[in-house]
Amino acid sequence: MLLKTLRWSFLFTVIGLFVAFLYDGLTGVSITAILIVLEVSLSFDNAVVNAKVLNRMSEFWVRIFLTVGIIIAVFGMRLLFPLVVVFVTADLSPVDAWQLALEKGDPDTPGTYGYILNAAHPLIAAFGGMFLLMIFLDFVFDEDKDLHWVGPVERALSKAAAFPAITSLVALVWLFTFSRIFHEEANDILLAGVFGMILYLAVNGLGDFFDGGLDDDEDGDADGPPSAGVGSAVAATGKAAFSLFLYLELLDASFSFDGVIGAFAITSDPIIIALGLGVGAFYVRSITIYLVHQGTLSEYVFLEHGAHWAIGALALLLFISVGPEIPEVVTGLIGVAFILLALASSFRYNKRHRSEEHFVHV
Repeated sequence: MLLKTLRWSFLFTVIGLFVAFLYDGLTGVSITAILIVLEVSLSFDNAVVNAKVLNRMSEFWVRIFLTVGIIIAVFGMRLLFPLVVVFVTADLSPVDAWQLALEKGDPDTPGTYGYILNAAHPLIAAFGGMFLLMIFLDFVFDEDKDLHWVGPVERALSKAAAFPAITSLVALVWLFTFSRIFHEEANDILLAGVFGMILYLAVNGLGDFFDGGLDDDEDGDADGPPSAGVGSAVAATGKAAFSLFLYLELLDASFSFDGVIGAFAITSDPIIIALGLGVGAFYVRSITIYLVHQGTLSEYVFLEHGAHWAIGALALLLFISVGPEIPEVVTGLIGVAFILLALASSFRYNKRHRSEEHFVHV
């Protein structure tokens, strides 16, 4: 089943590496392969959260996510987004930004494409970090969760959810704290962080407005975005599904920020970056669909918990990266570690409950 789900990803891998070979020979192939691995390792937790939301969407909107969504992910975030950042922050025209990108200048040299993009990192990190932080906080401050992975910690946080607007309060304190730590970048951090928070709240508000609280009426599970309706038997359609689609695209954007910026530590060539990260995005989509079709999140009950804690760690690392540079391997390994620990906990949980059920039957 997994190989069947990944067949399109394998096909685009071959196409991507072939294009990279035509563009830059074996060097292009090797760098593209590295970027594919980088993208997949950084985004596995993204796939887990995507699967939880897709469980709520109708088949039509799942197909939209896999077609229109992948176009936005590959061309929008991996190719156009860096260009937009460069021509906005450097006050260039789109054509000039593209020409600058094709020059493949050294990211450490002022005035080059990579240098300008790296200079905008505080804005990018604060925006993406705040969006991801809100996802994490909404999960841990959910008082309706019956199952807790990090027992004492998650139970305490669930009880704290009784405090009104606790998620927004913690997020604002977090944002203010980092603006003081990196005071030279305070204006950028505050501006981008507040905008990320506003966008997250707006998307969730749209979901609640269009969905009419259906998911809460069905099962009372408010994990993830309020519109996600995790676990609901009713598939979202129309405007409610569209709000979920927006949420997934914003989630993908937030996860891709560190990958796009980190890619410039490997190469400053926008074509190779788009090829590598774009093919990696196909793998993330394939893994998402596999998790949905196999019911993996229902079988491995702590997988969602691990993904959200990985999201929280990524949010923290994005804010910290405003100062010291954090190697992408660290970000990727932390996310993978949380997923593996959650899987191990799920195995133990399932084994213990099977033993208890066997004992009761006996």
